[in-house]
Amino acid sequence: MAIKPPNQQASSQLLLVEDDDTIRETIAESLTAEGFVVDAVANGNAALDYFQGGPDARRFDLILLDLMMPGVHGLDFCRYLRCLGIITPILIVSVKDSEIDRVVGLEVGADDYLIKPFGMRELVARCRALLRRSTQAMADGAPKEVLRYGELVLYPEEYYGTINGVPLNLPPKQYKLLEFFMRHPQRVWSRDKLLENIWGADFIGDVKTVDVHIRWLREKLEENPSQPRLILTVRGFGYRFG
Repeated sequence: MAIKPPNQQASSQLLLVEDDDTIRETIAESLTAEGFVVDAVANGNAALDYFQGGPDARRFDLILLDLMMPGVHGLDFCRYLRCLGIITPILIVSVKDSEIDRVVGLEVGADDYLIKPFGMRELVARCRALLRRSTQAMADGAPKEVLRYGELVLYPEEYYGTINGVPLNLPPKQYKLLEFFMRHPQRVWSRDKLLENIWGADFIGDVKTVDVHIRWLREKLEENPSQPRLILTVRGFGYRFG
């Protein structure tokens, strides 16, 4: 359902994903009155229909996303868009108000998090703030960086990655190690150099720390960790990616 603002030309296209009929209609009407064009759908499955074409699918300027919905959960929807390379700003609106809920929402790719119940003035203000930041980023010519190697994808600015479309959920050191490898494919690195680049020159510890993290990475990246195809051991020296 697309609602167009009365007697004015809208400049921003919003997608509202909310399963509560009353909340959905209230938000859509309020945003429409503020000059936005709003497509409102009741669940994540309906919202996914807009994005089946990947990054070239129908373009929205902002997505307002509930979490607790039938079918596709809001977090899974958010992850899916980021896996496709869609960088449209996402504002989560949810009754889930714990710190961990907010942190998880932001870590999977949302740009802001608003707890229900909220005032419409605050919602409109947050929408406009996200749109300003998005517009400024595009004007600066600074799209989000993406690193790709086959089915492996990393988003360095978001500390987020996927393989075959499945989130990796890597702890910081494993993520930085993988990012370093992906930035330097085919190059052989000694354990000492990896320690220096990832853990820092002042790290006090054993070079076997690298071996442990490599083993953990292989368990998450490789179909058969005992016969790796991505992170290879170069006997007598160190490791090579790709």
